[in-house]
Amino acid sequence: MEASPIPVVTVQTVPYDDQRPGSGGLRRKTVVFESKRNYLQNFIQSVLSSIDLRDRQGCTMVVGGDGRYFSRTATEVIVQMAAANGIGRLVIGHNGILSTPAVSCIIRKIKAIGGIVLTASHNPGGPGGDFGIKFNVASGGPSPDTVTDKIFQISRTLEEYAICPELRLDLSKLGRQDFDLENKFKPFRVEIVDSVEVYLNMLRSIFDFSAIKGLLTGPDQLKIRIDAMHGVMGPYVRRILCDELGAPANSAVNCVPLEDFGGQHPDPNLTYAASLVEAMKGGEYGFGAAFDGDGDRYMILGQNGFFVNPSDSVAVIAANLSCIPYFRQMGVRGFARSMPTSTALDRVAKAMKVALYETPTGWKFFGNLMDSGRCSLCGEESFGTGSDHIREKDGLWAVLTWLSIIAAQKQSVEEIVRDHWAKLGRNYFCRFDYEGLDPRAAFYMMRDLEAVITEKSFASQKFAVGNHVYSVEKADNFEYTDPVDGNVTKNQGLRIIFADGSRIIFRLSGSGSAGATIRIYAESYERDPEKLNRETQAVLGPLIAIALKISDIHERMGRRGPTVIT
Repeated sequence: MEASPIPVVTVQTVPYDDQRPGSGGLRRKTVVFESKRNYLQNFIQSVLSSIDLRDRQGCTMVVGGDGRYFSRTATEVIVQMAAANGIGRLVIGHNGILSTPAVSCIIRKIKAIGGIVLTASHNPGGPGGDFGIKFNVASGGPSPDTVTDKIFQISRTLEEYAICPELRLDLSKLGRQDFDLENKFKPFRVEIVDSVEVYLNMLRSIFDFSAIKGLLTGPDQLKIRIDAMHGVMGPYVRRILCDELGAPANSAVNCVPLEDFGGQHPDPNLTYAASLVEAMKGGEYGFGAAFDGDGDRYMILGQNGFFVNPSDSVAVIAANLSCIPYFRQMGVRGFARSMPTSTALDRVAKAMKVALYETPTGWKFFGNLMDSGRCSLCGEESFGTGSDHIREKDGLWAVLTWLSIIAAQKQSVEEIVRDHWAKLGRNYFCRFDYEGLDPRAAFYMMRDLEAVITEKSFASQKFAVGNHVYSVEKADNFEYTDPVDGNVTKNQGLRIIFADGSRIIFRLSGSGSAGATIRIYAESYERDPEKLNRETQAVLGPLIAIALKISDIHERMGRRGPTVIT
């Protein structure tokens, strides 16, 4: 007997006024999604309604995430609502698992209209942690402001949503599942796909896998240690680095994705990936890397725990792109970095005679440059690097790039970085994060600081710290004019640029779910070969002292120091 069609139900709801997506989508404490009536459904309906009805009917979308707590529930609701809203086909990662780079890759490969990524990136997971929903557009990249603005406007007036509550799906069953719906001529199709396969095939077309395999196997193999931090990257690391490229299985640790990331913060930095740092300090491994929850950020360590600053990482990659077959074939069109990222990349661009773009923080700004053919490689100081192969930052791509450089140069991580400094100079760089601040207090501190640094008299100020004297050359609130469409983005961070090229930057960040975060960045350039091996904090100490003094952040925020230093 034939099953009757699944009914489509319209449910009345009340709008929320706090569903404006940020640069990483809509991130909230998980309990908000779980306990606020229709909070999840309202936002999903707003995302689906932001797609023009004619484009939506019968289209294909991709769905996946980092496997954090609440992902399965959210995926089920997304499937039920996509069906009710006329989406023709969903492509979903096995068990709902897809890294953010893999989502971007699949969207582009199958020419989907977009994708929904369930992640709060490097924020903690579990019932007491964070949850997030991000909508990526047809390019595979994050939603531009025009789309996030539209989603937000819809969410503020939403009165109903459409859903097929009786639709049930088995996420563990690979293959195609078709569903007949009431009042729909065509069945709704769901394809559960291997989480790694499409992404792996893309990487095969970019890199010389045989060169990397030669590095990781044989008598002179490079011993590596890769920490997936119990995030989405576990299956990718095992399949690609171990099965495909020959790294021993015990090279990869914390490779089972857990809903709460094992109770840890899935953030690949010196603070939260401390166990990897300790393992690398022993000297047994020549290369170490860690990935964040959704696989778009990464950290590189050399033997004995040598830390590669993310700003240096993108600069070293830029200087060595000729090691990658993809770039030998495609050429190099330009580089881009977020404003707070050190100017090390600028020096590579100048040496290679290619364009350099300085953008606000947020990967969406790089997408426009790439789509218009202006940019081949981009990076952020927050442990994100990527190229025009997709429209997201890509942690494993960056790791394979580093391994390709090591294979080609036949040098260690530390030797490669020190050679780079010897050729182009060193940009000493650090970041202080003050997390969980009172949002109002943080806003007023930034407002008052902007008033101080934009005073006319400030531009001629000199700061003496010990035997250092820093003369202010320029101070402003960074704004960006997109060279592609002319859009202007304002209020992107307070900058103080000194006559010697040193910089202090203050940014109020919106990527957390609990309170506000203020980030302070300090950077100083050194060309003298005798001064390239100094301690970062010793070099930047005077600049940090200036930053703390003019902002008065400890007094105003009631803090004794930063939450995290990178």
